[in-house]
Amino acid sequence: MKKSIIILSLILLASVFVNAQDAKALMKKSNDAVSADVMEMTSTLKIYDNKGNVRTRQVSNITKKFGAVRKTMMKFLAPADVKGTAMLIFDYEDKDDDMWVYLPSLKKTRRIVSSQKSSSFMGSEFSNSDMSSPNMDEFTYKLLGTENLNGKACYKIESTCKTNEIASVQKFAKKITYLDKSNHLPYKTDFYDKDNKLIKTSSMSDYRKQTDGKHMAFNMTAINHKNGRKSEIIIDEYKRGSDAVENYFSTSNLEK
Repeated sequence: MKKSIIILSLILLASVFVNAQDAKALMKKSNDAVSADVMEMTSTLKIYDNKGNVRTRQVSNITKKFGAVRKTMMKFLAPADVKGTAMLIFDYEDKDDDMWVYLPSLKKTRRIVSSQKSSSFMGSEFSNSDMSSPNMDEFTYKLLGTENLNGKACYKIESTCKTNEIASVQKFAKKITYLDKSNHLPYKTDFYDKDNKLIKTSSMSDYRKQTDGKHMAFNMTAINHKNGRKSEIIIDEYKRGSDAVENYFSTSNLEK
């Protein structure tokens, strides 16, 4: 009897391990399906309050990968009160991203520390960390099954922060992501706090396939369930490729 219990326990442990590995592999495929190593775009950021009033920002974005580091320069073009604000991101595969922001009102560039990376991106319901790829090693993964979402069969994957410290920085305890089974594109992510209360939902739509086979969501929405506010990013112009040289992606260029 004791031997049978040990064998059953080993089978259950193996099953949990395989589930976690499969779930992480699916999330990796999802990240790969939408990642862009080199591109330029302009977009509109709309920020809605809980009464439906809207503020609009115009943003330019250039991303290019150098070696193992994906570098992004974002600059706000309009309106006048945010024009000149700029953000620089170094997105690493195996460690925390580096981020800097330039605020023209202060005429100063400052580094965004880890505790600020999940803070609001320019007053929107997107976070600073939403502007780069997630560090997959900060989470444990579980495949919850499949579910239809807007007529599409999706994998339902739970990503849980490995430590309380990570959860404190991320400002959520876990997230559940819905991935299209046919192409691994993410359509929706629900974020939960430590009490399993839904705090935010991010949605991606209007995917367009690019010449390199990757996809880009031309519409992204974030809804804050705690304050009733919503934000939306709509891509106005987009192209794969860029002539930007590596020196362009520097803190000194944030102010130009």
